[in-house]
Amino acid sequence: MSTTATSPPPTNWQASVAHAFSRAAPRYDALANAQRHIGETLWSTLPDTAGMRLLDMGCGTGYWTQRLAVRYPNARITGLDIAPGMLAEAQARFGNHIRWQLGNAESLPFAAETFDLVFSNLAIQWCRDIGAVMNDLHRVLAPGGQAHLTTLLPGTLAEVAHAWQRPEALLQTPDRDELARAIDHSGLTPIHQHVERRTFHYPDLNAVMASIKGVGAQVSRPNARLTRRELKAARERFETLREPPGLPVSYQCFTLQLDKPL
Repeated sequence: MSTTATSPPPTNWQASVAHAFSRAAPRYDALANAQRHIGETLWSTLPDTAGMRLLDMGCGTGYWTQRLAVRYPNARITGLDIAPGMLAEAQARFGNHIRWQLGNAESLPFAAETFDLVFSNLAIQWCRDIGAVMNDLHRVLAPGGQAHLTTLLPGTLAEVAHAWQRPEALLQTPDRDELARAIDHSGLTPIHQHVERRTFHYPDLNAVMASIKGVGAQVSRPNARLTRRELKAARERFETLREPPGLPVSYQCFTLQLDKPL
């Protein structure tokens, strides 16, 4: 696993995200059911051939990175993540035939025109500067290269926000217009865009919270913790939303294919 000496030091937000996901790494795969299902939709958009240099941006424990290595056996695969714990888990599981790189999507530690294809499943919603993400994607993609991404839009985890009555405690994501402006300014060309609401069900509030905390999707924020009384009220509010399969948790998923013009 390598790091880049010229990478800028992480901001407090980046450090918090890295810490949350590093802590989640040992149990991430056991709890990432929603993330896997959403990723399968992105996987289906990939081309049959993809050049020789591929990046999994926000690779986590390496699940998709390893699948990329199998799907494109002649390519050189790099998995990048902001969380050292995730990269350690990935390296221990899949070894060194994949390059594991510490870094973040707002300041990619790679030279210009390094990759022919970038894959990123549910990572860029954690970035505070989506314009920097798109600009750096444009920079590291070779002419004619593609980026296949999923991210989350506002409305994600709306049921949890309703139960907590504290939407500010959840991840705040860029809206579709903000993403469109960032893409346009970057010089990338949107080839495919698809918005879909995906709902998953859990037996109780404890399972809901385990699914969120267990995949690192809850970063400490001021006033994020609930008192015992507030937790009881949150459980009661969530129960009013119960559906036959269980308590619903919704993700507003935005799937994108972006091309860098020749």
